[in-house]
Amino acid sequence: MVYPPTCAGCGTATADAGALCPVCWSALRLIEEPLCERLGVPFAVDLGVGHLISPEAFARPPVFTRSRAVALYDDVARRLVHRLKYEDRHDLALPMARMMSAAGRTLIADADCVVPVPLHRWRLWRRRFNQAALLARPIAATAALPFLPQTLVRRRPTRSQVGLSRTGRAENLTGAFTVPPDYAHLLAGRRVLLVDDVRTTGATGNAAARALIRGGAASVDLLTFALVGDPVG
Repeated sequence: MVYPPTCAGCGTATADAGALCPVCWSALRLIEEPLCERLGVPFAVDLGVGHLISPEAFARPPVFTRSRAVALYDDVARRLVHRLKYEDRHDLALPMARMMSAAGRTLIADADCVVPVPLHRWRLWRRRFNQAALLARPIAATAALPFLPQTLVRRRPTRSQVGLSRTGRAENLTGAFTVPPDYAHLLAGRRVLLVDDVRTTGATGNAAARALIRGGAASVDLLTFALVGDPVG
C-alpha cells in the first residue's frame, strides 16, 4: 500500500505487481515451438515435420511422459526463481504460476491432479516454505484440479544438486521419494502433473515420477518455470 509495484526482474517501477518491465520481458527467453515432445527442449530451427523428439530424449528417455517449461534458465528467469526461493518473494508465485499454466496447457488438459516436488522436512523447516508448492497450488486452482502435496514425500535428506554430474544427480536422488501408503489411493490410476521450479538434468523429475508411478499413478508429466540448457541444433 505504501510502495509502488516494481518489476519482478530488476526492481523498476511497473503498473502491476509481479509484472516484468519491457526490458526484462524482452530478455526472458521464452520456450516456444518447435520443441521436443518429450523433454520440452526448444529446437533452434523449425524442421517442419510433426512431433519432434530430441537426441537426448532418444538416448535417455525420461521416466515422466512429457516436460514443459516457461523459459530457459538465463538471467531474468534465474532472478525470478532466486527471488521466490531465497528472498521470500512469495508474491512472485502467482504471476510465475500463470506463465506456467500457459506454457503447460496441454499437460494440464490431460492431468487429473497436481503434485509439487517435496522438500525434506528438515529443509522445509529451515526454509519455512516449499517453492514448488507455492507454484503448484495456483496452477491446480486455476485448472480446478485436486492439489495433492501429501501424496509424495522426500523420505531422506539429499545433498545439494549444484555441482554434481548427471550421474551424480541421479545417484543422489535414488530412493529419495516415496508415496505414503495412506495416500496412495488418491493417485491410483490418475495422470499426475508434477510441478517444480527448475529442471536441470531431469534427475529430480525422474526420481519423483518413478515414485509416483510405483505408488499407483498412471502417468506423470513435469511442469517447471525454467529449463537449464540451450536450444537443440
